[in-house]
Amino acid sequence: MAAAKAVNTPAQDSGISLYSKFALAGAICCSVTHGSLTPIDVVKTRIQLDPVTYNRGLIGGIRQVVANEGAGALLTGVGPTFAGYFLQGAFKFGGYEFFKQQSINLVGLENASQYRTGVYLVSSAFAEFFADIALCPLEATRIRLVSEPTYASGLVSGFSKMLSQEGIGAFYAGFGPILFKQVPYTMAKFVVYEKVAEAIYRRYPKNKMSDGLQTTVNLGSGLIAGFAAALVSQPADTMLSKINKTKGLPGESTTSRLIKIAKELGFRGSYSGIGARLFMVGTLTAGQFAIYGDIRRILGASSGVEIAK
Repeated sequence: MAAAKAVNTPAQDSGISLYSKFALAGAICCSVTHGSLTPIDVVKTRIQLDPVTYNRGLIGGIRQVVANEGAGALLTGVGPTFAGYFLQGAFKFGGYEFFKQQSINLVGLENASQYRTGVYLVSSAFAEFFADIALCPLEATRIRLVSEPTYASGLVSGFSKMLSQEGIGAFYAGFGPILFKQVPYTMAKFVVYEKVAEAIYRRYPKNKMSDGLQTTVNLGSGLIAGFAAALVSQPADTMLSKINKTKGLPGESTTSRLIKIAKELGFRGSYSGIGARLFMVGTLTAGQFAIYGDIRRILGASSGVEIAK
């Protein structure tokens, strides 16, 4: 695709109207995929927090949770997962499209197209930063519910209990790790997706593909992007689980807690649960891009901001 044809958004739909459609599509795709994979996330978190007990891999971990706590335990934290990733998805996908357009406005279409990898990386990083501000309190609540099954009965009670007992700071104790996890994760996720999809569409033009084939491309590109994102962000994901498991000691800073956790984990420990997370992230990322593309098409915002050549 020539650079002169790079930006192709519907003339009748722009500004807030267009970006709200991107945000809605992102909110739906992230909440549905993350929510549906809650059982995998529960087991992954248990492996990270207690690798001695949960040492039988994904399937074995599922059996352990069911045997010890019942099948219902696999849905622990589904409320904050759905709510948190609904907000995060809106900011992530909507923000990504917004910051891509701002990059074009800043450096010009030709430069943005020529240096599009940089545009993908910067746009996704900015989008994820704002998305994490929205996600962090709900992710902290989810991890507390998973790590302490008797802590509270659900999202509202768990959120209220953390707020009243530990203050708003408890919700952002993991903000550093969540940034270290999510920003590289999202950068890898979007740039790999864009590159894989671009390579496919260069060989098989998008405008000659049916909607079904385009969904298949989104699935395949998203799967590869998910594997890359999981590998990049796994150490920070493990640290995030650890720091949200319990509250810190009196006077202990978040930085000192992170340093202590990193030393305790080591390189090998930081990749505890990587098998479960590769399966989880690969699956949900494939699903996200497929759902995102389909919803955008339904909403009439399928072209987006394209700078691929």
